[in-house]
Amino acid sequence: MNFMSIGLKEALHLTLKSIAPLPAENVSLIDSVDRVAAADLYARVDSPSMDSSRKDGYAVISHEVAEATVENPVRLQVLGFMAAGGENDIQVKPGTTVRVLTGARIPEGADAVVAEEYVKKGNSDVLIEYIAEPKNILKRGSDVARGKCILQTGQQISPVTAGLLAAAGHSRIPVFRNPVVGILGTGDEIVKPGEPLTEGKLYASNIMTLAGWCRRHGMKSRVDIVRDDPVSLFRALTTLADETDAIITSGGAWVGDHDLVAQVLEELGWEKVFHRIRMGPGKAVGFGMLNKKPVFLLAGGPPSNLMGFLQIALPGILALSGHANPGLPRISATLASDITEGDPDWTDFFFGTLECKEGLPSFNPMEKRSRLNSLAEATAVASIPEGQDALPAGSVLPVQLLI
Repeated sequence: MNFMSIGLKEALHLTLKSIAPLPAENVSLIDSVDRVAAADLYARVDSPSMDSSRKDGYAVISHEVAEATVENPVRLQVLGFMAAGGENDIQVKPGTTVRVLTGARIPEGADAVVAEEYVKKGNSDVLIEYIAEPKNILKRGSDVARGKCILQTGQQISPVTAGLLAAAGHSRIPVFRNPVVGILGTGDEIVKPGEPLTEGKLYASNIMTLAGWCRRHGMKSRVDIVRDDPVSLFRALTTLADETDAIITSGGAWVGDHDLVAQVLEELGWEKVFHRIRMGPGKAVGFGMLNKKPVFLLAGGPPSNLMGFLQIALPGILALSGHANPGLPRISATLASDITEGDPDWTDFFFGTLECKEGLPSFNPMEKRSRLNSLAEATAVASIPEGQDALPAGSVLPVQLLI
């Protein structure tokens, strides 16, 4: 493939086309939150399992109190009391009522509940001063009806969805397994955080950033560092291919004398899908399959490393865990200032910050820098599409959220 001959959209399409979700596993309801459903699930029970009261009040026969007013109240004898979860049942007959609390079973014979604020209490009877409203009854199965599909394959499970699944009778949920991601930092100059830092060396910040993104999405990672040495690279990649579900390399992705990753992957027999795409920063990003597992090559410079990860590697590893539309969430925003530094030959990305205003939020592009501290301030990403070299202030554009 020729130098930088593939566009971003095609690269992402080829990446996702090559990746299938990992096998399913059954997890508890709590552990299913933020995971992706691996099967359609149907309600096993009705919820609520009976007609129940929405109010603290009195269960009545509605037509008996249809004309009730403060001036002309209806007197009813109180037969008893029912609370939520109680097993007793009292039959309401003409001229009688039953005191019910919120969530209590509607007694046999009653078809409405009068809220207690419209009732005057006596010793063994009550005066109903207002008509009863049927809406005070929560019908059986009104939250969840038995047999109804409540979760579809590919749907991400929210905390509220977990509650719905509990109400529907589920306790173990089939979800796609999250990948274990191998992250390999390459370079003679990088040192693991916590080790002594000698002159000319720097701490391996990129791999910590990538591992942090994996952690955010519930994925475990194995982080390692290897020198710019073909034999060491060969061993490290072989080990990660055996012990992880996906590999991300950081550094050594270009064409310099010490950029050996692609060469070693060729020796290992990887199936290259692409290497280098028309995007900036991050043009050196590569993707292929090694032992049927995805491998992502990222450049070592922090902006290129992070952007290559966000646009290609992150969607790829999210696809492994079953996400139907993997990648960063997007919203629309208004561009706060002109962007004029684009290149029409590629998709040009800009980090920036979002400011909430009336209407759409405002995206403030940051100057392009290779400094890690500026990247840490970014809360969103926007781009000038391929074929354009500028965007005027006031443009409405899609932005990807980093927080």
